[in-house]
Amino acid sequence: MNDRDSSKVETQSVAAPQGVWAPVQPERGQLELPIGRDVARDRNADRGGRSFYFFDFDDNVAFLATPIVLFHRETKEELKVSSGEYAKVHQSVGQAGAYSNYEIINEDRRGSFRNFRDRDLNVLEKLLGRKQIFVQDLAHALGHPDVAWKGPSWSCFYHAALNRRPMSVITARGHAPETIKAGIRLLVDRQYLPFEPNYLSVFPVTHPNVRSELGCTDGSTSVASLKKAAIRASVERAIEVYGNSDFHRFGMSDDDPHNIELITQEMRTLKAKYPMMSFFVIETQAGRFVKWEVYADHSEATVCSTNTDFQSFEQLTLLPP
Repeated sequence: MNDRDSSKVETQSVAAPQGVWAPVQPERGQLELPIGRDVARDRNADRGGRSFYFFDFDDNVAFLATPIVLFHRETKEELKVSSGEYAKVHQSVGQAGAYSNYEIINEDRRGSFRNFRDRDLNVLEKLLGRKQIFVQDLAHALGHPDVAWKGPSWSCFYHAALNRRPMSVITARGHAPETIKAGIRLLVDRQYLPFEPNYLSVFPVTHPNVRSELGCTDGSTSVASLKKAAIRASVERAIEVYGNSDFHRFGMSDDDPHNIELITQEMRTLKAKYPMMSFFVIETQAGRFVKWEVYADHSEATVCSTNTDFQSFEQLTLLPP
């Protein structure tokens, strides 16, 4: 279904918090994961705990066509690759394999990640309604069938928004936080989400101001290390805003294997600091889903499924099984 058809979609409603009624996401004639759309009470709310949801966005919540640009070392010819492909091979770029003769150029305006940064829009462009690349790419994706753009953590993302769970978006992108929020607001406008998320934090970790906020002013700090800092900052903010409770639960979903490794390391550190709280990493890569419960000295896989095992997928969220 394209954007012109969206006004014709009939929606149902479910009861939402504070007596508000929320539309169920529109049906698009595609297979929908069987996660209930009823509003659910936070499992530890009666004991003072909250469930906090942290999400990587690209290839996790949604698949976008934003390309990463590799440069041939000698000719400087550009080669565009998807974020999913880059996640698989980025450690071998310039080293070995199909991309051994290519390199990454870290220059915001003309470099490899230029499409993951905001552009300076002039007054005329703003008057004409031109949007930042992230918003444009998300709007383009919504013109395709749901199965083409919904990522493996989409249903968990929807659940968190519907139930007003405190949410952090922690992404490698370098847009301003308001740009990320503007893109997600489009999902509300198109009736894919019932509400804007109850944001705890938004950390596009390669944005210069966000780097500074995280205390990582060194431009050579890796994305995975920046995400570690963002997770730490989000947990500390959760405790500041919602109080220090042994019954808090934190879960982060990501699709990049290297990020998963460092995210798990950071959650082990946090578990050691807050031993009674619960920490989870949800790994969404290579067509499989693994929910790890993280302890100070090890991690345990509590659920493992493929993308066709929808019943197990439901248990990957912070929902009770």
